[in-house]
Amino acid sequence: MRSLFALSVFAIAVVAAGCNKSNADHNQANVDNRNAAPDRNTAPDNTAVNSRDRDRNAKTPFDQKQNQSDIDVTANIRKQIMDAELSTNAKNCKVITDNGQVTLRGPVQSEDEKQKINAIAVRVAGEGHVDNQLEVNK
Repeated sequence: MRSLFALSVFAIAVVAAGCNKSNADHNQANVDNRNAAPDRNTAPDNTAVNSRDRDRNAKTPFDQKQNQSDIDVTANIRKQIMDAELSTNAKNCKVITDNGQVTLRGPVQSEDEKQKINAIAVRVAGEGHVDNQLEVNK
């Protein structure tokens, strides 16, 4: 009986040690991945363009008001943009509504995309309530 108990304790100790080693290996792998050098062959998409957000006067998504009316306007514009035939960059443009005034910002692929997004925003927010700051990629 004692030998069965001793064997059980030994087996549990071996399994526990193996689990701890596995977790340690896994944690070390995560640390190694975080410290890996970035892939130098892949250029950032629009990092330089985002530098314009550093201007204190530029509207950013943090300027989006949290009243229900502004939230609804932004959501309605965003839904229509997502349903439209647009590039990924255009679908990722910033839509910021502040007291009924909509600001559109970000890169788009063409003047046509810029105008399509503007038309959507004007249809939702009304004429004179849209500041179109979208930039056409060259």
